[in-house]
Amino acid sequence: MTDSYLLAGRFGAATRLSPKALRLYAEQGLLVPVHIDPQTGYRYYASSQAPRARLISRLRRLGLPIARVTQLLELTPEARVVELQSWLSAQNDRLADQAELVRALSRQAEGGEPALTATIGLREVSATKVVSRQRQIGVEGLDDFITEAETDIRTHLRASGLPDGGLMSVHFHDFISRDSEGLIEIAVACEGSLEPAGDLLIRLQPARREVYLPVPRTDEDFPRVMHVYDALEAWLDARRDLSCTGSPCETYPGTQGARFDVAYPIT
Repeated sequence: MTDSYLLAGRFGAATRLSPKALRLYAEQGLLVPVHIDPQTGYRYYASSQAPRARLISRLRRLGLPIARVTQLLELTPEARVVELQSWLSAQNDRLADQAELVRALSRQAEGGEPALTATIGLREVSATKVVSRQRQIGVEGLDDFITEAETDIRTHLRASGLPDGGLMSVHFHDFISRDSEGLIEIAVACEGSLEPAGDLLIRLQPARREVYLPVPRTDEDFPRVMHVYDALEAWLDARRDLSCTGSPCETYPGTQGARFDVAYPIT
């Protein structure tokens, strides 16, 4: 071979790729040797492959899976930068969520948050007919979904000749996060005869007992609102006489001047 070709060992040293990594990328078709000696099995790489190899090395050092690296290699440098900036933003959001979770565990280990725990209450809620809309959604789209669903429900109530000022509740039937979607239901209490319309459903919300916490203004937005959920869950964990029987909800308007309450159904 000529000087423009390098044995795998030398090529790996020049591009910061281990022999194991070079074998893996060859098997995956990411970085294939230009020549394999049939007698010795030695693998040779062209010097012109070094930029691609260094790019693969840098992308892998970001912790990206091989499938994602393969996609990024096919992009122009400009498009690749845009994709990586979007990925980095998502990583920062995920790190912020993880940091908040660690802080929540620390607060729980230190006895919770007395200021929040002091406002926890119990209440009986009567059975109520509601008009609702359900959707699979994540955190990023939640606020828009709540606004849209509430507007459509109250508009439908007015068009049906019924009062539209009933209590609104947001039911989290599944866990949602920045990474995962779940089933969310927006419900508005109503009275009188009403027909469903489109994806608006009508159902009876059974009577229940709730533990609830009015959300302070400083904790209304995500991820700060998770402090409220943590405080309620820690309070429930400490109570041997009560059991949580379902998914949490947020009710609007809240009590004690709060914009909304967070509540868990209990027995």
